[in-house]
Amino acid sequence: MRFGVLGPVTAWTDAGKPVVIQGLKVRALLADLLVHEGRPVPGDRLVDDLWGSELPGNPAGTLSAKVSQLRRALEDAEPGSRSLVQSGPAGYSIAVDSSTCDALRFRELLEAGAVDEALSLWRGPAYADFADSAFVETAVARLTDQRLSACERADFSVADLSALVREHPLREGLRAAHMRALYRAGRQSEALESFDELRELLLEELGLDPGPEVVALQQSILQQDLPRARSNLPAPVTELIGRSDAVSDVGDCLASSRLVTLTGPGGVGKTRLALAAASGVAERFADGVVLVELAAITPEAVSVSNALTDAVQAALDLYDTGDAGAVVERLAAVMGSRLLVLDNCEQVVEEVAVLTDRLLAAAPGLRVLATSREPLGLAGEVVWSVPPLAIPEVAAELDAVGECSAVQLFVARAAAASRGFSLNEETVADVAVLCRRLDGIPLALELAATRVRALGVRGLVARLDDRFRLLATGHRGAAPRQQTLHAMIDWSWELLDPSEQEVLRRLAVHADGCTAEAAAAVCGEDDVLDVLVRLVDRSLVVPVEGGRFRLLESVAAYCVDKLRDAGELESARQRHLAYYVSVAESAQLFGSEQSRWLRLLDEDTANFRTALDRALTTGQLDFAERLVDALAWYWFLRGRYVEALRSLEAVPGSARAGVWRAGYMYLLGRPEAAAERDRWVDAADAMGQWWIAYAASDAGDLPTCLSLLDTALKRFEADGNQWGVAAVLAARAKHAHVRADLSALYDDASQSITIFRALGDRWGVLQATSWFGAHAELVGDFDEAERLHREGLAAAEELGLWPEVANELGMLGWTSIRQGRYDAARKYGERAVRLATEQGQRSTQALAEIVLAFAARRTGALEEASERLQALIDFARKQREAVLYLSLVLDELGFVRELQGRLEDALALHAEAFRVAEEFGSLRGMCWALEGIAACHPDKPLAAVLLGCAAATRASQNYLMAATETADLDRALDAASGQEEAYRRGTELAPVEAFALLARARAGSSGSR
Repeated sequence: MRFGVLGPVTAWTDAGKPVVIQGLKVRALLADLLVHEGRPVPGDRLVDDLWGSELPGNPAGTLSAKVSQLRRALEDAEPGSRSLVQSGPAGYSIAVDSSTCDALRFRELLEAGAVDEALSLWRGPAYADFADSAFVETAVARLTDQRLSACERADFSVADLSALVREHPLREGLRAAHMRALYRAGRQSEALESFDELRELLLEELGLDPGPEVVALQQSILQQDLPRARSNLPAPVTELIGRSDAVSDVGDCLASSRLVTLTGPGGVGKTRLALAAASGVAERFADGVVLVELAAITPEAVSVSNALTDAVQAALDLYDTGDAGAVVERLAAVMGSRLLVLDNCEQVVEEVAVLTDRLLAAAPGLRVLATSREPLGLAGEVVWSVPPLAIPEVAAELDAVGECSAVQLFVARAAAASRGFSLNEETVADVAVLCRRLDGIPLALELAATRVRALGVRGLVARLDDRFRLLATGHRGAAPRQQTLHAMIDWSWELLDPSEQEVLRRLAVHADGCTAEAAAAVCGEDDVLDVLVRLVDRSLVVPVEGGRFRLLESVAAYCVDKLRDAGELESARQRHLAYYVSVAESAQLFGSEQSRWLRLLDEDTANFRTALDRALTTGQLDFAERLVDALAWYWFLRGRYVEALRSLEAVPGSARAGVWRAGYMYLLGRPEAAAERDRWVDAADAMGQWWIAYAASDAGDLPTCLSLLDTALKRFEADGNQWGVAAVLAARAKHAHVRADLSALYDDASQSITIFRALGDRWGVLQATSWFGAHAELVGDFDEAERLHREGLAAAEELGLWPEVANELGMLGWTSIRQGRYDAARKYGERAVRLATEQGQRSTQALAEIVLAFAARRTGALEEASERLQALIDFARKQREAVLYLSLVLDELGFVRELQGRLEDALALHAEAFRVAEEFGSLRGMCWALEGIAACHPDKPLAAVLLGCAAATRASQNYLMAATETADLDRALDAASGQEEAYRRGTELAPVEAFALLARARAGSSGSR
């Protein structure tokens, strides 16, 4: 059982099902117990909190009865939960901890520094449904203050921070966060204005000046010298030794050049230097520093250029940014003032050079720091060759040896591996020799240092002597340092036993790491964890957060050669392919395990791409078909539409892939989507029929979509597939929303959310919740609509479903329009359009543009509204089928034209809107169109007929006229005043009949002329 107080007081079962607690006093009792967070509350205190001066006849008995009711409600929802409400000598209490109470979890996350995750727990004001009760005042104040403190540390947008500052104008921490966000958005003058506003408010209301921190921030903004922006640079695990001058020099190069490439052999420390240099200059870039790791991208990829753009998008948390042909331009558009660190470019240097050249040309605020064994070869590139660390001279004294950076690194790492090791008179000679023989290469030094405990430094030197004599006649074509590094790895290799060698070389087929289970499968063993641990101890395998392991770059290249020499390369790659196909097929993305599996699949994105590339390049189309089929829903949930379509197109003969492909074509707005649908729909199973109908629902062919949904529903019901049933119901709710069929919308959404909650499928719950919010908006319960969409927004952000985040922002913007909160609508719309554009979500981008256009028209910005609406209409008219939003947008532009005095244009737009609404069967849309026509038609009796028809239709269907829409209707009613008889006649007509009168009137007018 879990409890929530960061919003309305609620309880859920462990399966996520809400617990119904009847009775206000029983819910108040639960709230009071939760306020005390597991501490006992005396009975008389509870009586006073719940009833105050209006005591019941038997206070103690009544309280006991309420406790029993609360226990019964918890027990009914989840057997065994009645014991959570405990009683003892000190009073009553409820057993909660951070895993079962969101307030405690919130505090725990804040203490751990997980600010964004902590804030995602909030669903509204704390104890929202008991905000007026005295017993929650202290807890609410404390939680609210903690929340605001967290908001000051979170990465919020300007719009969000602006709203918070309006609510708490004197809170200096929020004001500082607001100023930083404005500055980093390129709005320096507004940031300074925000400070001036704070100073005036403090002086006027409290007689105080701003605190020193905010004043210092103002000065930093004036001097354009803010602290560093956020980035994805990893925190260094160990100190970077001997590179302080290099870090400074690279930083100076980045100040004067837009492209700096660090070159040098493997193991020389290019990546470590790049990360340190990037960290040192991060504050120069308002939009941050982003590391893009390219080691997993190989020349064997089906499309290296696509893999590169995928990697950049993933690092920016953008994923698909739209049509594949425009991906680079879209990436450039969101760069702003940013530093990209492109690490390990050497394997695909030509393709990296092309991408870098295009990005730098299109994004003037972008700078690139690359690491590669060879330059990119671009104009303006500064090539910075990373040298080995400084090594000691022969016969140098102890102090001189200790000052050399190679010695400092070796001694630091050796002391960590072997407690008590130090540089002294006894060890100095051997350390000096070893550092010279290893040419000061950091990787070689670190590998050697791990063996000090076993062999001692003198033993290391003796073995190196033998090894280097052996290699003196080999690898003559390689540079000396490369010979040395190869020798170092080769020597480490021969210190391994056969089982360790076998595991290490077979690990090399993985891309960007693997789990222990994956390692065992690809190695053909039952369990290799003990071997992995030993390899980690030898610095040949690197442990990664989340229980994963990866090879160092140079070690991986070495091990591929070893695999090839052993004749195992193809078999290892084949086991890799088979394993990752099985992982994808076993992923449980439909149900309660959805969140966990999304994270697991995210971690192995590079391995899935490598597996698919192998299946395609080796002609194993059966494996390729299974893999794309298994990953298609994952790609959808993650918003990776372009990647999905590209992968599905690689198996053109597969019917299953064809069904998925048709849906993705609809989602991406491809004109050939309908033809692809017709090609494969007959072969589709119930899931495939639902998928096509779901994806195509924004394209306008609603009858075909509904027919597919009806067929799919019957098949799902026959198969007992509850997920499929719920998915069809959610899709049908969308169709009901288009028709404004309130009863069907509510019924389908209700059934859908019930099933999805029982299954624990959070994507499904999010879908149904959104349609509940849409129903609440249609019936005028705007507060409930806002609550539901906020709930959906929080869930989408927690799951990382960014297309759904953009959609919920758009729906919040539309709800704000209906409430008349146009400033809020603009803020939601701006966030939604930015996110939808970044994610390449056409339908959501259109919703956000509609919100911005409606807000513009209602605040008098007619030209802005006209431009936004016309752009939407132009796009919709290019489509082969009518777009769902077209009728609404045509009507809105009609109202703009009316207000501009262009009545003929307005009439034509409203008439077209009516015909589109009629095609979709939307009586609500027809009413809007009739009212718009009436407002600008010169024939006043006819206008009155149209108004009467619209009013009668609205009344019969219970269509709400929001307060924000009455101004448009009032203009029409004023223009048609005094036409009561005509208005009455209109009430007897259907919308289609009333519109036909308009056509006849036009024909008559034309004939008379």
